Amino acid sequence: MRIISCCTRLHATTTRISLFRHNHHHKLTPSSARCFSHNVSLSLHCNNQPLSVKSFLLFSVCFSQDCSVSRHQMEQLDLSANTVIDHPRALTDKTTLIRDAGPSKFQVIADFDGTLTRYRVNGVRGMSSHGILQQGNADYDAKREALYEHYHPLEFSPLIPLEEKTKLMEEWWSKTHNLLVEGGLTYDAIKQSVADSSIAFRDGVVELFEFLEDKEIPVLIFSAGLADVIEEVLRQKLHRTFKNVKIVSNRMVFDDDGRLVSFKGKLIHVLNKNEHALDMAAPLHDNLGVDSGGEGEENAYVKQRTNVLLLGDHMGDLRMSDGLNYDTRISIGFLNDNVEKSLESYRKAFDIVYLNDAPMWGALEIASQLFTTEES
Repeated sequence: MRIISCCTRLHATTTRISLFRHNHHHKLTPSSARCFSHNVSLSLHCNNQPLSVKSFLLFSVCFSQDCSVSRHQMEQLDLSANTVIDHPRALTDKTTLIRDAGPSKFQVIADFDGTLTRYRVNGVRGMSSHGILQQGNADYDAKREALYEHYHPLEFSPLIPLEEKTKLMEEWWSKTHNLLVEGGLTYDAIKQSVADSSIAFRDGVVELFEFLEDKEIPVLIFSAGLADVIEEVLRQKLHRTFKNVKIVSNRMVFDDDGRLVSFKGKLIHVLNKNEHALDMAAPLHDNLGVDSGGEGEENAYVKQRTNVLLLGDHMGDLRMSDGLNYDTRISIGFLNDNVEKSLESYRKAFDIVYLNDAPMWGALEIASQLFTTEES
């Protein structure tokens, strides 16, 4: 018997649920077993007293009987050792409210870097959408790197008041954007930067997007990075687009020769990426085969979707839904690094925390639990 998780906590601080793996005994029912490898069964304990699988299913988003993903996918999934749910009952209540309201009232808001994309690729820290960009001018690349070295520590400094830090972030982003224009960035350079990069999506992202597209549920990707770079990453790494995906990020304006001349709309940095910027949301660029018309009407429609699944890897990502008067929100935090140091704050802030650069299968399972494939 091997303990694979003991971090899920109920309301009382002294109550914990522990999962143990067996290769025998306690067979799962056929319906719930669809989400598990055939040779894995569970024994559940709370305060050293056994719990039935049925009781635990009331609390766990990982063990839905409405599971719609394939056995092959779920057999690759053992998230129990990397999943923290501080208040399972509250999560169950939120799930019920969202499910009862239906998919027409629901939307997904997701951060990009470190959330949709992997934190590590082949054991090495993966690149961000900003970090992969090489503008073909070594001097300007070096200048942008110098700005990063100066401002990045300030972003995470606990000693700088929020108002002052916000001004610093605006300063950093503005200087960086000016350097990209001055340095003559071209769209060809963006395409080559993505091709040369090690940026990669988490396993399960495509399947999550497909599920949400089938349900006509919008996905808003909020990023303090560059929309045009994100679009190119989607094109090259996923090789397809999704009609329900929109990007809220800094969008570039190119001239007829494909050279950057300016940026469009409000500056979005790491401390102000929320639904106040929703009016900047745009479908994927038309060169991805997606119609970019009717944005204003569509954005108003999205604002009426007042139930939210929020995905982020940073405490600041919780603010992405600040501009939306939402009714119910389920928040998922991906704690990719410094787990021991940051877990306590993450588990208090997010409804669910996935540790150690976990795949996206857990979020897919939640969506599957909210809206089964049989529902319209």
